[in-house]
Amino acid sequence: MSVQTKTIGDMLEKGKKLFEQGDIYFGHGTDNAWDEAVYLLSHVLNLPPDADRALLQNSVSEQDQTKIEALYQRRIDERVPAPYITQQAWFCSLPFYVDERVIVPRSPIAELIYNQFQPWCMQSPNKILDLCTGSGCIGIACAYAFEKAQVVLSDISADALEVSTLNIKQHDLSHRVSAIESDLFNAFDSSAKNSFDLIVSNPPYVDADDLARMPHEFSHEPDLALASGNDGLDFTRRLLKQAADYLTDQGVLVVEVGNSSVALDRVFPEVPFTWLEFTQGDGGVFMLTRTQLRQYADCF
Repeated sequence: MSVQTKTIGDMLEKGKKLFEQGDIYFGHGTDNAWDEAVYLLSHVLNLPPDADRALLQNSVSEQDQTKIEALYQRRIDERVPAPYITQQAWFCSLPFYVDERVIVPRSPIAELIYNQFQPWCMQSPNKILDLCTGSGCIGIACAYAFEKAQVVLSDISADALEVSTLNIKQHDLSHRVSAIESDLFNAFDSSAKNSFDLIVSNPPYVDADDLARMPHEFSHEPDLALASGNDGLDFTRRLLKQAADYLTDQGVLVVEVGNSSVALDRVFPEVPFTWLEFTQGDGGVFMLTRTQLRQYADCF
Protein backbone atom coordinates (compact mmCIF):
# COMPACT_ATOMS: atom_id res chain seq x y z
CA MET A 1 0.00 0.00 0.00
CA SER A 2 1.44 3.37 -0.98
CA VAL A 3 2.17 6.06 1.58
CA GLN A 4 0.04 9.19 1.34
CA THR A 5 1.97 12.10 -0.15
CA LYS A 6 2.93 14.58 2.55
CA THR A 7 4.63 17.95 2.53
CA ILE A 8 7.62 19.05 4.56
CA GLY A 9 5.21 21.00 6.73
CA ASP A 10 3.13 17.85 7.33
CA MET A 11 6.19 15.90 8.36
CA LEU A 12 7.34 18.61 10.72
CA GLU A 13 3.94 18.84 12.35
CA LYS A 14 4.00 15.07 12.83
CA GLY A 15 7.42 15.21 14.42
CA LYS A 16 6.41 18.09 16.67
CA LYS A 17 3.38 16.17 17.91
CA LEU A 18 5.35 12.97 18.48
CA PHE A 19 8.08 14.78 20.39
CA GLU A 20 5.63 16.70 22.57
CA GLN A 21 3.99 13.41 23.51
CA GLY A 22 7.27 11.52 23.83
CA ASP A 23 8.58 12.94 27.11
CA ILE A 24 11.96 13.80 25.64
CA TYR A 25 14.40 16.50 26.71
CA PHE A 26 15.45 19.32 24.39
CA GLY A 27 18.78 21.02 24.96
CA HIS A 28 21.33 19.59 22.55
CA GLY A 29 21.02 22.18 19.82
CA THR A 30 17.30 22.88 20.08
CA ASP A 31 14.89 23.84 22.85
CA ASN A 32 11.51 22.82 21.44
CA ALA A 33 9.73 20.02 19.56
CA TRP A 34 9.37 21.88 16.25
CA ASP A 35 13.06 22.70 15.95
CA GLU A 36 13.97 19.14 16.90
CA ALA A 37 11.81 17.87 14.04
CA VAL A 38 13.40 20.42 11.69
CA TYR A 39 16.85 19.20 12.73
CA LEU A 40 16.16 15.58 11.87
CA LEU A 41 14.12 16.23 8.72
CA SER A 42 16.77 18.61 7.38
CA HIS A 43 19.36 15.87 7.69
CA VAL A 44 17.34 13.46 5.57
CA LEU A 45 16.45 16.08 2.95
CA ASN A 46 19.92 17.68 3.00
CA LEU A 47 18.54 21.11 3.82
CA PRO A 48 20.60 23.90 5.43
CA PRO A 49 19.68 24.94 8.98
CA ASP A 50 18.36 28.27 7.69
CA ALA A 51 16.22 26.85 4.86
CA ASP A 52 13.45 29.08 3.48
CA ARG A 53 10.03 28.45 5.05
CA ALA A 54 8.58 28.43 1.54
CA LEU A 55 9.89 24.86 1.35
CA LEU A 56 7.20 23.76 3.82
CA GLN A 57 4.84 23.20 0.88
CA ASN A 58 7.25 20.90 -0.95
CA SER A 59 6.24 17.24 -1.08
CA VAL A 60 8.33 14.52 0.55
CA SER A 61 8.91 11.24 -1.26
CA GLU A 62 7.66 7.99 0.27
CA GLN A 63 11.24 6.85 0.78
CA ASP A 64 12.19 10.04 2.62
CA GLN A 65 9.02 9.93 4.69
CA THR A 66 10.04 6.49 5.92
CA LYS A 67 13.56 7.69 6.76
CA ILE A 68 12.31 10.75 8.62
CA GLU A 69 9.78 8.78 10.63
CA ALA A 70 12.49 6.26 11.57
CA LEU A 71 14.67 9.07 12.94
CA TYR A 72 11.74 10.52 14.86
CA GLN A 73 11.05 7.14 16.43
CA ARG A 74 14.69 6.53 17.32
CA ARG A 75 14.83 9.93 19.00
CA ILE A 76 11.86 8.96 21.17
CA ASP A 77 12.73 5.32 21.85
CA GLU A 78 16.42 5.76 22.63
CA ARG A 79 16.30 9.30 24.08
CA VAL A 80 19.52 9.98 22.19
CA PRO A 81 20.37 13.61 21.29
CA ALA A 82 19.51 14.39 17.67
CA PRO A 83 23.08 15.39 16.68
CA TYR A 84 24.27 11.89 17.60
CA ILE A 85 21.63 10.46 15.28
CA THR A 86 22.69 12.66 12.37
CA GLN A 87 26.38 12.76 13.42
CA GLN A 88 26.35 16.45 12.67
CA ALA A 89 26.04 19.53 14.88
CA TRP A 90 26.08 23.22 14.03
CA PHE A 91 28.14 25.75 15.96
CA CYS A 92 28.77 29.35 14.86
CA SER A 93 26.86 28.44 11.68
CA LEU A 94 29.53 25.82 10.92
CA PRO A 95 28.94 22.06 10.58
CA PHE A 96 30.83 19.65 12.82
CA TYR A 97 31.02 15.88 12.94
CA VAL A 98 29.97 14.56 16.36
CA ASP A 99 29.40 11.21 17.98
CA GLU A 100 29.21 9.90 21.52
CA ARG A 101 32.95 10.42 22.09
CA VAL A 102 32.26 14.15 22.56
CA ILE A 103 29.52 16.31 24.02
CA VAL A 104 27.12 17.99 21.62
CA PRO A 105 28.22 21.59 20.84
CA ARG A 106 25.91 24.11 22.50
CA SER A 107 28.10 26.66 24.28
CA PRO A 108 27.06 30.33 24.52
CA ILE A 109 30.72 31.07 23.78
CA ALA A 110 29.59 31.00 20.13
CA GLU A 111 28.24 34.52 20.58
CA LEU A 112 31.62 35.71 21.85
CA ILE A 113 33.31 34.21 18.80
CA TYR A 114 30.87 35.97 16.47
CA ASN A 115 31.84 39.23 18.20
CA GLN A 116 35.58 38.34 18.14
CA PHE A 117 35.65 38.52 21.94
CA GLN A 118 35.25 42.28 21.87
CA PRO A 119 35.82 44.39 23.87
CA TRP A 120 38.00 42.03 25.94
CA CYS A 121 40.45 41.13 23.17
CA MET A 122 41.61 44.58 22.13
CA GLN A 123 43.99 43.14 19.53
CA SER A 124 43.43 40.18 17.24
CA PRO A 125 44.98 37.16 18.98
CA ASN A 126 47.92 35.48 17.27
CA LYS A 127 47.69 32.25 19.24
CA ILE A 128 44.59 30.69 20.77
CA LEU A 129 44.15 27.65 23.02
CA ASP A 130 40.86 25.75 23.19
CA LEU A 131 41.06 23.68 26.38
CA CYS A 132 38.75 20.67 26.78
CA THR A 133 38.06 20.98 23.08
CA GLY A 134 35.84 17.92 22.55
CA SER A 135 34.69 18.14 18.94
CA GLY A 136 36.99 21.10 18.36
CA CYS A 137 34.07 23.40 17.56
CA ILE A 138 35.18 26.35 19.70
CA GLY A 139 38.77 26.37 18.51
CA ILE A 140 37.88 25.80 14.88
CA ALA A 141 35.26 28.55 14.99
CA CYS A 142 37.95 30.82 16.47
CA ALA A 143 40.18 29.97 13.52
CA TYR A 144 37.45 31.26 11.21
CA ALA A 145 36.97 34.40 13.31
CA PHE A 146 40.70 35.16 13.44
CA GLU A 147 42.06 34.21 10.05
CA LYS A 148 45.73 34.69 10.93
CA ALA A 149 45.70 33.00 14.32
CA GLN A 150 47.33 29.70 15.18
CA VAL A 151 44.94 27.57 17.22
CA VAL A 152 45.71 24.65 19.54
CA LEU A 153 42.99 22.19 20.54
CA SER A 154 43.62 20.28 23.76
CA ASP A 155 41.76 17.50 25.54
CA ILE A 156 42.54 14.76 28.04
CA SER A 157 40.47 12.31 25.97
CA ALA A 158 42.18 10.56 23.05
CA ASP A 159 38.72 9.62 21.75
CA ALA A 160 37.65 13.26 21.72
CA LEU A 161 40.81 14.27 19.88
CA GLU A 162 40.04 11.75 17.15
CA VAL A 163 36.79 13.62 16.58
CA SER A 164 38.40 17.07 16.71
CA THR A 165 41.06 15.93 14.25
CA LEU A 166 38.34 14.82 11.85
CA ASN A 167 36.83 18.28 12.11
CA ILE A 168 40.17 20.00 11.53
CA LYS A 169 40.45 18.04 8.29
CA GLN A 170 36.80 18.64 7.37
CA HIS A 171 37.38 22.38 7.60
CA ASP A 172 40.78 22.19 5.85
CA LEU A 173 42.53 23.94 8.73
CA SER A 174 45.47 21.62 9.38
CA HIS A 175 47.88 24.44 8.49
CA ARG A 176 46.64 26.61 11.38
CA VAL A 177 44.91 24.28 13.85
CA SER A 178 46.66 21.49 15.77
CA ALA A 179 45.56 19.08 18.49
CA ILE A 180 47.33 17.81 21.60
CA GLU A 181 46.34 15.21 24.19
CA SER A 182 46.87 16.74 27.60
CA ASP A 183 45.45 16.84 31.11
CA LEU A 184 45.22 20.62 31.40
CA PHE A 185 48.78 21.85 30.63
CA ASN A 186 50.64 18.69 31.63
CA ALA A 187 51.69 17.73 28.08
CA PHE A 188 52.66 21.25 27.01
CA ASP A 189 56.38 21.96 26.78
CA SER A 190 58.07 25.10 28.07
CA SER A 191 57.69 26.89 24.74
CA ALA A 192 53.95 27.11 25.37
CA LYS A 193 54.39 29.30 28.43
CA ASN A 194 53.38 32.94 28.00
CA SER A 195 52.39 32.20 24.39
CA PHE A 196 48.59 32.32 24.19
CA ASP A 197 46.75 35.59 23.68
CA LEU A 198 43.44 33.86 24.35
CA ILE A 199 42.62 30.71 26.29
CA VAL A 200 39.00 29.66 25.95
CA SER A 201 37.50 26.64 27.65
CA ASN A 202 34.21 24.81 28.01
CA PRO A 203 35.44 22.30 30.61
CA PRO A 204 33.52 19.74 32.67
CA TYR A 205 31.57 21.74 35.26
CA VAL A 206 28.50 19.71 36.29
CA ASP A 207 28.29 19.16 40.05
CA ALA A 208 27.39 15.80 41.57
CA ASP A 209 23.78 16.69 42.39
CA ASP A 210 23.02 18.07 38.93
CA LEU A 211 24.71 15.09 37.28
CA ALA A 212 22.49 12.67 39.21
CA ARG A 213 19.35 14.54 38.10
CA MET A 214 20.18 15.11 34.44
CA PRO A 215 17.70 13.89 31.80
CA HIS A 216 18.43 10.56 30.09
CA GLU A 217 19.73 12.29 26.96
CA PHE A 218 22.86 13.33 28.84
CA SER A 219 23.74 9.71 29.61
CA HIS A 220 24.82 9.37 25.98
CA GLU A 221 27.49 12.05 26.45
CA PRO A 222 30.91 11.19 27.93
CA ASP A 223 30.87 11.57 31.69
CA LEU A 224 34.47 12.78 31.52
CA ALA A 225 33.29 15.91 29.69
CA LEU A 226 30.52 16.70 32.19
CA ALA A 227 31.38 15.74 35.78
CA SER A 228 33.77 17.86 37.84
CA GLY A 229 33.43 16.90 41.49
CA ASN A 230 30.91 17.72 44.18
CA ASP A 231 30.64 21.43 43.35
CA GLY A 232 31.48 21.23 39.64
CA LEU A 233 34.73 23.16 40.04
CA ASP A 234 37.46 20.49 40.23
CA PHE A 235 38.85 21.33 36.80
CA THR A 236 38.24 25.07 37.03
CA ARG A 237 40.25 25.32 40.26
CA ARG A 238 43.25 23.74 38.55
CA LEU A 239 42.84 25.96 35.50
CA LEU A 240 42.77 29.16 37.56
CA LYS A 241 46.01 28.17 39.30
CA GLN A 242 47.90 27.54 36.07
CA ALA A 243 46.38 29.66 33.29
CA ALA A 244 48.45 32.81 33.89
CA ASP A 245 51.65 30.92 33.10
CA TYR A 246 50.44 30.26 29.57
CA LEU A 247 48.96 33.66 28.71
CA THR A 248 50.79 36.58 27.16
CA ASP A 249 50.98 39.83 29.13
CA GLN A 250 47.75 41.07 27.54
CA GLY A 251 46.21 37.59 27.46
CA VAL A 252 42.62 36.76 28.37
CA LEU A 253 41.02 33.65 29.86
CA VAL A 254 37.38 32.85 28.99
CA VAL A 255 35.72 29.88 30.73
CA GLU A 256 32.21 28.45 30.80
CA VAL A 257 31.10 27.04 34.14
CA GLY A 258 27.30 27.07 33.68
CA ASN A 259 25.29 26.62 36.86
CA SER A 260 28.51 26.25 38.85
CA SER A 261 28.97 30.02 38.57
CA VAL A 262 27.23 30.38 41.94
CA ALA A 263 29.68 28.01 43.57
CA LEU A 264 32.64 29.77 41.93
CA ASP A 265 31.64 33.15 43.32
CA ARG A 266 31.13 31.57 46.73
CA VAL A 267 34.51 29.80 46.74
CA PHE A 268 36.46 32.82 45.44
CA PRO A 269 34.57 35.90 46.74
CA GLU A 270 37.60 38.17 46.39
CA VAL A 271 38.15 37.46 42.69
CA PRO A 272 36.52 40.01 40.31
CA PHE A 273 35.16 37.58 37.75
CA THR A 274 33.63 39.38 34.78
CA TRP A 275 30.42 37.47 34.07
CA LEU A 276 29.60 37.88 30.41
CA GLU A 277 26.09 38.57 29.15
CA PHE A 278 24.47 36.97 26.12
CA THR A 279 21.53 37.85 23.92
CA GLN A 280 20.72 34.16 23.49
CA GLY A 281 21.32 31.10 25.63
CA ASP A 282 22.50 30.75 29.18
CA GLY A 283 25.30 32.64 30.82
CA GLY A 284 27.75 31.12 33.25
CA VAL A 285 30.82 32.32 31.33
CA PHE A 286 33.51 34.39 33.02
CA MET A 287 36.52 36.35 31.81
CA LEU A 288 39.77 37.13 33.63
CA THR A 289 42.89 38.81 32.31
CA ARG A 290 46.39 37.49 32.96
CA THR A 291 46.97 40.52 35.17
CA GLN A 292 43.98 39.59 37.32
CA LEU A 293 45.03 35.94 37.51
CA ARG A 294 48.42 37.06 38.77
CA GLN A 295 46.95 39.60 41.17
CA TYR A 296 44.66 37.02 42.82
CA ALA A 297 46.98 34.02 42.51
CA ASP A 298 47.00 33.48 46.28
CA CYS A 299 43.23 32.96 46.21
CA PHE A 300 43.56 29.95 43.95
